[in-house]
Amino acid sequence: MILDKIVDFLCPISILNNKDLDDIDIKGVSYDSRQIKPGYIFVCIVGEKNDGHSFIVQALNNGAAAIIAEKETKNINIPIIQVKDTKQALSQISSIINDFPSLKLNLIGITGTNGKTTVTHLIQNMFEYSKKACGLIGTLGHKFQSAEDYQSSNHTTPQSPELQQVLKTFVDKDIKNIVMEVSSHALDLKRVSGCDFNAAVLTNLTQDHLDYHVTMENYFLAKSLLFESLSENNKNNSKYAVINNDDEYAEKFKNKINKSIKLLTYGINKGADFYAYNIQFSTIGSLFDCKTPIGDKKINLKMTGAFSVYNSLAALAVGYAENLDLDTCIKSLEETKSVAGRFETVIDNPLTIVDYAHTPDGLLNVLNAAKKIVPLGGKLVCVVGCGGDRDATKRPQMGKIADTLADKVYITSDNPRTEDPQQIITDILAGIKTLDSSKVIIEIDRKSSIEMAIRDADNKDVVVIAGKGHEDYQILKDKTIHFDDKEEALKAFEKYRK
Repeated sequence: MILDKIVDFLCPISILNNKDLDDIDIKGVSYDSRQIKPGYIFVCIVGEKNDGHSFIVQALNNGAAAIIAEKETKNINIPIIQVKDTKQALSQISSIINDFPSLKLNLIGITGTNGKTTVTHLIQNMFEYSKKACGLIGTLGHKFQSAEDYQSSNHTTPQSPELQQVLKTFVDKDIKNIVMEVSSHALDLKRVSGCDFNAAVLTNLTQDHLDYHVTMENYFLAKSLLFESLSENNKNNSKYAVINNDDEYAEKFKNKINKSIKLLTYGINKGADFYAYNIQFSTIGSLFDCKTPIGDKKINLKMTGAFSVYNSLAALAVGYAENLDLDTCIKSLEETKSVAGRFETVIDNPLTIVDYAHTPDGLLNVLNAAKKIVPLGGKLVCVVGCGGDRDATKRPQMGKIADTLADKVYITSDNPRTEDPQQIITDILAGIKTLDSSKVIIEIDRKSSIEMAIRDADNKDVVVIAGKGHEDYQILKDKTIHFDDKEEALKAFEKYRK
């Protein structure tokens, strides 16, 4: 790709050393000066900790062919393109040099605080049951079909150069349908600005990431960017949005959607296009009737809990919008078991569940679901912690939820990162009113906490290990170690129960 063609898309403020733009062949783009190779564009990103403008010399030494900057930069002998927003430029350039892959794909974006991972997997399975290939990008990585292993990623939504490369790979493999988790960070930091979404789905909006967004309004505005983007390039009025009608922010999201966009809603209230009623939960799943635009359907899931009903309704609405056979979609939903680390049963006796719940709403939903399947005479046991260097205001809320719903609570460490684990636990305890040490047990070591919970549980108890879900690591102050809640639960079972 010739640099002159790329610059035409960027609306530059100024260009220095531009006489050779049409002679420079661009081989790639990066915001990391260490990854720059000859023929690459170096994009100066101003981050929370580092300013890319400080690394221009290193990028030059590594062979940068051009610099994209927000700040006025002189005394450089290669083209310097100054733009208003380098994050936006990075996303645009990443799309350009990969030949605009999202324009060749049916890209479905899933956003929300909880449920994104499960909904993307449900949708991928529905496409595949319908004999249509579907790729997936999300928290667990990306994969080209459901039977394959994940290819890892460091973010729920990858950085724009990596994301566009992955999308191009889907194009090259002739996989047209892609379902992708879209985080609020990715939207706010313009990682997906180079993506043309055909659909946007809202799972819910509850407190999370306020260490970054500060207010719920900012968090909402970031999420709403996905829905606003649908109005772009909607030539055939084929784009659509799916909204959780029961969510507190539903109407605000609807107001962000252009009138040319088809809107579908779901929930457990009669006003939605897809709504569930006659809902029954058990240890083996959920049974409910579903009102759809083409008639009532009965659905028997292998997943339990109200959140599983909501996630299934969201996926079903997408299947309908994609003109997939609804009965085939329902069969797919009924055959799907839990996604890794999402209300995943790892031990049958005592019933032990691992879940990624790391927000107040997530923990509330998981414990409510677990409470409904505790046998008569059994107790609900919860192991919970909170991550460090993240929104501290949710810690006492999660403590209060665990104290209110669980019969026994083990307060422990999650990913403390640079924070003192004891201080995090102190913050959690601020929401707990119970003074009975036989109900609330503090054990800073997560391995020991899991062991104690499983060792002391009765056969009728239900143990929920919340917070890390699929993660197989723990981030400490000076290192990251291997740690898997499922592995630790099974080790404890072998040690104390078998």
